[in-house]
Amino acid sequence: MAGRTGPAGAGRGRPASARRTYSTTARRTAAPTGATSGRGRFTAVRIALVVLLAIAGLKLVHVQTFEAEALSARAEKQRTTTIDIPAQRGTIKDRNGSDLAFSVETRTLTVNLRLMRKNWDEAAQKAPESGQNFQTRATEAAKFIAAKLPGKTTERELLDKFTKPNAFTYLVNDVEPSTADAIREKFPEIGMEKRALREYPGGTLAADIIGSANWRMDDPDPSKHNLGGLAGLESLRNNDLAGTPGRRLVSTEQGSDSVVIPGTERDLEPATAGSDLELTVDSDLQYDLQSKLTDYVAKSHAKGGSAVIMDSKTGEVYALANDKSIDPNDPASLRSDQSNRAVTTPFEPGSVNKIITAAAAIENGIATPESTMPVPGSLRVADHTVHDAWSHGTQPFTTTGIFAKSSNVGTLLLSRKIGEDAYADMMTKFGLGQRTGIGLPGESSGSVPKRSQWTGTTFGNLPIGQGLSMTVLQMAGMYQAIANEGLRVEPRIVRSQINPDGSRTEEPAPRTTQVVSPQTANTVKDMLRAVTQKGSSGNSGTAPAAALEGYQISGKTGTGQQVDPNTGAYSDSLYNITFAGILPADDPRFVVGIRLDAPDGTLPEGHSAAPLFHDIASYLAQRYQLPLSDEPAPVVPLVL
Repeated sequence: MAGRTGPAGAGRGRPASARRTYSTTARRTAAPTGATSGRGRFTAVRIALVVLLAIAGLKLVHVQTFEAEALSARAEKQRTTTIDIPAQRGTIKDRNGSDLAFSVETRTLTVNLRLMRKNWDEAAQKAPESGQNFQTRATEAAKFIAAKLPGKTTERELLDKFTKPNAFTYLVNDVEPSTADAIREKFPEIGMEKRALREYPGGTLAADIIGSANWRMDDPDPSKHNLGGLAGLESLRNNDLAGTPGRRLVSTEQGSDSVVIPGTERDLEPATAGSDLELTVDSDLQYDLQSKLTDYVAKSHAKGGSAVIMDSKTGEVYALANDKSIDPNDPASLRSDQSNRAVTTPFEPGSVNKIITAAAAIENGIATPESTMPVPGSLRVADHTVHDAWSHGTQPFTTTGIFAKSSNVGTLLLSRKIGEDAYADMMTKFGLGQRTGIGLPGESSGSVPKRSQWTGTTFGNLPIGQGLSMTVLQMAGMYQAIANEGLRVEPRIVRSQINPDGSRTEEPAPRTTQVVSPQTANTVKDMLRAVTQKGSSGNSGTAPAAALEGYQISGKTGTGQQVDPNTGAYSDSLYNITFAGILPADDPRFVVGIRLDAPDGTLPEGHSAAPLFHDIASYLAQRYQLPLSDEPAPVVPLVL
């Protein structure tokens, strides 16, 4: 064996340490290349995981630090919503503090049907032996609620609502709060919303002035179910009356922002009550005027009528009436058009408009009350002839007689002396063709032809009250100016606003216009006393029936032809019957304006509103204890 040569022998002949060194080196040299690349991938994956975890950690820190509040709010918003808390609506009062409209707090019962079905279906599955399920619970609730609210709903009506396929439904309106609380204590799944029932204790009393207000339930969003004005002052002054809603946080069913979960309400901000309105209206006088007007319209077979009573100095409206009125307590009586015809419906007034000629003639020195003028029975004006209401030859009328007997011809002769421009200027000063600014919705300005558009016949119509239109309020306003020494005061019907803190805010002072001098106004007022005088030998005025014993009365009758809707021409049978009067004439306190729409003349007085004025004036004198006139009005000559 010692003699062997070659690699094998040489290998065996090396020291052990040399062999170990060789063996390790050999193994390292012989290791496969795949093992190295595997270890590299493991290291890369481990590094990537560390990077991803670091990024996730940073994102978590960012979310928790910078986005936590926004995310929390977003999550809360998905579970809750904010709805309005209705404000207490202000009261409307008359001039003496009597309530004409006020609100009573009520509740509207609701039910979340989806949640109720879910809860009671789950209860039935957990305890089927109890026999309780959604249907039995609904039956119990319907029976209990109907017993608590007799006359408002029935068990059958409630069961029909409980079995609707809807997620939510309203059950009953106008429930007293204590009753609603008792129902909810018995059945926690019943929800309720705060409401206010608007009450009108006088029914139709002043309803055309007040209007109406009601809940708007046609919007699916409960926050928009507000008590809002629908007509009259309830509508026009809604911002003052309505107040400012509060805010309430409620939990809503998942996936819904409107179906509230009962019992989850939490107030965030209280509501601010609305302001009260104090009117210039006297409730007792308003009732009397409505009653007398309605009765007289029925007796005279008129199509309708309107009337107004104003303070002669302040322009405050004490009463404003139409013969037909709504009852805001009765939804069935509410019209789609709830207009107040006394301010919205103009008409051709007839001879009450002759006050303009009387004022202009005296103001411009064209005539005096006693001056005379030959007045024929007819007068040619452009292409047509104007007649007086009675046949007569040429007669010497006093200026007072022209207006006391309401001579069309005499009025036109005076108007010609006044001139078209001066007459047009006087109409403007009296407020014709302009809204009065009373503060009621839908007021009409009436109609006066522009001066530039006058034709030959225009000045034959205007002085006798044809060819122009006005409301009964505008008509009364002309006589208020004469009663107030020539100063026309803008009428108003709201006196003040009473704020929630009890403070008062007076309405802005009314605008005024000096129409004629005080001397002219007093002269015209005294001339018009002859309208109600009863004399002999043709010296009676047109309205002795308007006279009131113990008081001097100034006034003017009117008969305006209406346009026949079938022919488009003036009718010989349809008339506007008017009267404007001042009480007492020697110390004016009130002005009354009346319009009757096409009475048929069946009353003994025929086509006249004078008896109605007499009755209204009698009540005014009694209610306000007006002092008797110092002496009766003198009987003056009208025709010489």
